[in-house]
Amino acid sequence: MNKPEILAPAGNRLSFLAALAAGADAVYCGLKHFSARMEADNFSLADLTSLADLAHARGSSVYIALNTLLKPEDTHRAGRLLDRLNRQVKPDAIIFSDPGIVEIARQTGLECQLHLSTLGNFHSSSALALLKTAGISRVVLPRELNIDEIKQLAVKNGPELEVFIHGALCYAVSGRCYWSSFLGGKSGLRGRCVQPCRRIYSYKGSRGTYFSCQDLGLDVLAKTLLGISQVSAWKIEGRKKGPHYVFYTTRAYQIIRDNPDDPKARKESLNLLDLALGRKFSHYNFLPQRPFIPIDPKQEPASGRFMGKTKGAARDVAVSPRSALLPGDLLRIGYEGDPGHKLVKIRKTVPAKGRFTLAQGSKQGLPVFLIDRREKELMDLIAGLEKQLAPSPGRTIKSSFSFKGSGPSRSGSGPGLLEVYRYPPRIKKTMGIQLSLDPAIRPKLGPFKSSWYFLPPVIWPSVEHKWQELVDFLRKKGATNFVLGSPWQMGLFQSGKKTSLWAGPFCNVANQAHLMVLKEMGFKGAVISPELSRQDLLELGKSACMPVGIIIQGIWPVCVSRTFASEARPIAVFESPKKEVFWTAKHDENFYTFPNWEINLTAHQEELRRSGFSLFLHLKEPLPKKMDLKQRPGLWNWDQGLL
Repeated sequence: MNKPEILAPAGNRLSFLAALAAGADAVYCGLKHFSARMEADNFSLADLTSLADLAHARGSSVYIALNTLLKPEDTHRAGRLLDRLNRQVKPDAIIFSDPGIVEIARQTGLECQLHLSTLGNFHSSSALALLKTAGISRVVLPRELNIDEIKQLAVKNGPELEVFIHGALCYAVSGRCYWSSFLGGKSGLRGRCVQPCRRIYSYKGSRGTYFSCQDLGLDVLAKTLLGISQVSAWKIEGRKKGPHYVFYTTRAYQIIRDNPDDPKARKESLNLLDLALGRKFSHYNFLPQRPFIPIDPKQEPASGRFMGKTKGAARDVAVSPRSALLPGDLLRIGYEGDPGHKLVKIRKTVPAKGRFTLAQGSKQGLPVFLIDRREKELMDLIAGLEKQLAPSPGRTIKSSFSFKGSGPSRSGSGPGLLEVYRYPPRIKKTMGIQLSLDPAIRPKLGPFKSSWYFLPPVIWPSVEHKWQELVDFLRKKGATNFVLGSPWQMGLFQSGKKTSLWAGPFCNVANQAHLMVLKEMGFKGAVISPELSRQDLLELGKSACMPVGIIIQGIWPVCVSRTFASEARPIAVFESPKKEVFWTAKHDENFYTFPNWEINLTAHQEELRRSGFSLFLHLKEPLPKKMDLKQRPGLWNWDQGLL
């Protein structure tokens, strides 16, 4: 049997030490910058140095997550950070999502491994060789994959695979959510998601959490991964969790891994997972014969162990907990993000069915959850490890690194304005076509030589062979222009036939280093991320090392998912508490949620053209019946900037 490492999360010092106390084989954490969990405490370089030294002394690896989208000005800062990490912390791996990190790491002389984050959106068996060519030794797989698809990606001499086994589950596919950014510039791709998917929406007169998922928890099902030699790590999500959660989940999955066929060990591991104070969890898609929709619109977006509801008058609101509260316990009053929500720390023991009075002004009728616990036994273990820490160096090594771009290049160009259709009309002109496996669309795919063919943002391993057949069909008919939904879809174009491949807007291209990597891979151009601000777009247009394009108008999805609430059927129209309207439609294997307003940068097209953009996409997304588009400026982050 393969023995994968148990990879534990750490968002703060106590959680890091809890992971070591539990015997984690590896710990992953983020810094104060470029982390996909910016709401976690995260670490300074000085603090991380002593923690990493202790981990290495105990035989545990340390992985640093620099897994955010990099804006144009970030390449120098990210490079200096990598340089300092390399010389001071000496991590075992960097977890990254922006392919630009590959080029930046090369220029800094980074000596550790590169692991592609799940935000990097890799799910292609045809592109496994591309990872090794890029120097990527491990890929973190999407949570949406089932066991058969994981096996499909586990090939001899291929990269290592890292599989999520427990923790929070986003509604959207990682790297394919723009909802938070679309509503206010706080990008999930930059670790600042405000979680609009957890909110309550209205659908057909009913209110519910139509996009809020239960957590993922494979528990004893994880043992089926032991027979897959390429699965080198079981990953626990939770960099915003406390030491209690980290300790108990790590211990639970150690027991499952080391005693896969022991009924007593199974019972012990499940008890430990119950103690971890997480949300209700499911196995999601892991078993292909028994997939589970992890969404219950009638279920509130709970977090932690439910302890009761607040009761009493305005000046005397209290909760009678279902089980005892201990000093150091952390309570969440209300649902995260809702009015009246707050965190409360317990200072002294409150017995079960006793009374804990809240501060004056607290609301009654709010649910109360126990989300973290600091029991004495665990804190004693952590205190013992703290005594072993070497003194913090106090300051970090300075770096003079400066990223070296390749300079602007305009060899070749785009076709100017290109209308992109979901369902192509029967017209003989240059146009863009959103490809689909629907056989009814195939007769409408011409003219082949002049059309531009757009692949979807996600192609799942179970249907990759069908997309390969479609691509081969189009190329035999003379098609040469393809826009990819992920750079790793290049694996579908291995034959030597002439093609012009562009990285599409779902590739999240946002900096010059990313463009350099794409050019080296063989791309002829790239559509820049529509998330960027005016300043970022103009700067990147002027410095780009290949032809670049942008979405100039059209309806862009706020997210793409592989699941959908069973109570609602596409096309389904939803309304947010702020009266924003969205609808969900299924195309092939994916569910797209759209806003009822367009991106519209047409007033700035000439400015973009002068800065170097040569391809302007107008997305022609069909609207649901009886829906009118809301008239909004449609500038996204053009003026307000991207956080």
